[in-house]
Amino acid sequence: MKKQHSRNVKKLLMIMAGAALQGYSMGVFLFPNAIPSGGAGGLTVLFHHWFHVPLSIALWMLNSSMLVFAVYFLSAASAMGTLLGITVTSVSVNLSAFLWETPFHNEWLDLALGSVLLGIGIGILLRQGVSNGGIGIVALIISKYRSVNPATPLFIINGLIFILTAYVIDWEIVVQAVICQYVSTRIVGWIYQFSFQAIYLKLPFLPLGWRKK
Repeated sequence: MKKQHSRNVKKLLMIMAGAALQGYSMGVFLFPNAIPSGGAGGLTVLFHHWFHVPLSIALWMLNSSMLVFAVYFLSAASAMGTLLGITVTSVSVNLSAFLWETPFHNEWLDLALGSVLLGIGIGILLRQGVSNGGIGIVALIISKYRSVNPATPLFIINGLIFILTAYVIDWEIVVQAVICQYVSTRIVGWIYQFSFQAIYLKLPFLPLGWRKK
């Protein structure tokens, strides 16, 4: 019982850390340069353009509808974890944008670092079995039922949404958006498959006769 409680606390902290890092990357490096961080942002822009829905309401509607899919296809625990991640990410975006600013003041350097940090944050969330919200939920569902790394469907779906958004709104955004998605999803794939135990067992200082107690 105590061991299970410890695992639950660790998972909760990891979800909050991943979501906070994701929000930091958006608030400091990506959003100030108008770089879309994912497909949800692209769909939000499209809904606003087509139906004149306020951006904040469109984003909320999108994430809320995705949570319904999370409950149905994944689990209530995954949906609650995703809801926590979305909430922490939103708070982190606002706080980060208010408290910090990029040290580079160069959109390409911001794009590079922001994409890496975004990928780490999303990768941490997916390792805990929760989504970063929006299209990440769809990617996690595909990963569960098709036994594939969620980074692959995440990149494909977001890429298609970016192309559609660029076709409808402005082609100039697609280059940075696709670069951001390529870098971040590569990081997501690496984080998702990373094994701390495998690295630990290969450390040279371990005695040959070592056995896990």
